[in-house]
Amino acid sequence: MNQKFENSTYFIESLKAGDEEAYSYLVDKFDKRLFVYALSLVKDIALAQDIVQNVFLNVWIYREKLNSDSSIQNFLYTSTYNNFTKLYWKNKSTKNLKEKYAQALNEVVEETDEEAIKKLMIIVTEEIDNLPRKCKEVFLLSKTDGLSNIEISEYLNISLKTVESHITKAYTIIRERIDDKTHFVLFLLFKQIL
Repeated sequence: MNQKFENSTYFIESLKAGDEEAYSYLVDKFDKRLFVYALSLVKDIALAQDIVQNVFLNVWIYREKLNSDSSIQNFLYTSTYNNFTKLYWKNKSTKNLKEKYAQALNEVVEETDEEAIKKLMIIVTEEIDNLPRKCKEVFLLSKTDGLSNIEISEYLNISLKTVESHITKAYTIIRERIDDKTHFVLFLLFKQIL
């Protein structure tokens, strides 16, 4: 281990300046500890490795925002936990959506033939194409690219409320054209992101 990085202020300032030696020191010092912590949270080796990798990647990407007065260890453990909770809620909501749409699929299959579903999908696709430009862009970023509302807001440099408004407007327009099978058809169109 490099002794010059034992001084936490110097170490963080070196990281902020993009010192790759400081970054290597950080990874060497905390990689195993963070992995054990992440593994205790997710109980899955691959997911734990992904979480730790994301933590180190984010440290490098946002290194200029590191605070010299804060404990890097506390920051890393907090980041690991935050990555875990983000993954947990994403997986939980995805699981709930899959269950909901599997149930909708069973209901629709019982009452609708394949040709009717194809027609509904064509109508929905046309309605999406006819959405106002910005509304369509936001809706597709959400449904085909799988971006969160916050990510869309940052990407397009618009407010979170505007993103939510565009998505709500898109759903409203589509619902006006087709009946209660809208959610099922949208699931069929965008199932690759679920």
